Amino acid sequence: MDVKATIVSQYLAALEMMKQVIEKCPNAVWLNADHPNFFWHVAYHALFYTHLYLQPQEADFIPWTKHRRNLNSFGPPHWAPEEEVEPGEPLSQAEVLDYLALCQQEVQTQTLNLDLEAPSGFDWIPLNKLDLQFYNIRHLQHHVGELSQRLWAEAGVEINWVGQSPRD
Repeated sequence: MDVKATIVSQYLAALEMMKQVIEKCPNAVWLNADHPNFFWHVAYHALFYTHLYLQPQEADFIPWTKHRRNLNSFGPPHWAPEEEVEPGEPLSQAEVLDYLALCQQEVQTQTLNLDLEAPSGFDWIPLNKLDLQFYNIRHLQHHVGELSQRLWAEAGVEINWVGQSPRD
């Protein structure tokens, strides 16, 4: 069994479901302020951490070109609780889809180079790299589920289940 190929397949499946959620989201839902966090902000947050935790270690992370300070968080960072987080102007669906495409590329390049028995590379994550990949996929899929539920509740839009990489 090729564990890395399985990890890649499951990342790409979860990212494909996130892609559906983003593409099918009506503008009224994308910008709806009735929730504590905007739809677009939740999608960005999930992609940010997918991207981050694919890196060998924190020092290797190069943020996406459109990243904004603290946008990855839903509130003040724990190391600076006095900082206010203002998401600013909404990211467009096209922008978030561009970020998703970057994450798809990172999955395919970074995963193949992982030492799955090495430490996570992130001081706040006491896992090895293999555990971190499952943790990361679960986090991504958690937010895909959250956003797909919003789509259904607010616009009657469903997304399709993707069980493995659409390229398999």
